[in-house]
Amino acid sequence: MPEWIKDFPAAITVCDKDGLILDMNEKACATFADHGGAALIGTSLFDCHNPRSVALIKEMLANGTNNVYTIAKNGVKKLIYQQPWYRDGELGGLVEISLELPEDMAHYVRS
Repeated sequence: MPEWIKDFPAAITVCDKDGLILDMNEKACATFADHGGAALIGTSLFDCHNPRSVALIKEMLANGTNNVYTIAKNGVKKLIYQQPWYRDGELGGLVEISLELPEDMAHYVRS
């Protein structure tokens, strides 16, 4: 993972095409501290998700699709952006970016 991502203020987790976690930045390690934090690197995403989420992850890996949504948890609103990454034109795995959103965030429609 490039050095600038280490302290980036969004949780970034990267997995390979088999669902194995390859890397996590500091925010991701802190976010998932209760589940092992940095010790999750090298483990399978399939072991820490419910069956519905596992099916969605497998679909994204099989079809190269993304998954984007917002959540609110413990009073914090987040944008979750899960996107395939590629190496030499072939799917390499998924990147998840979890970004905290301010409650009073502006929204603009531009033409």
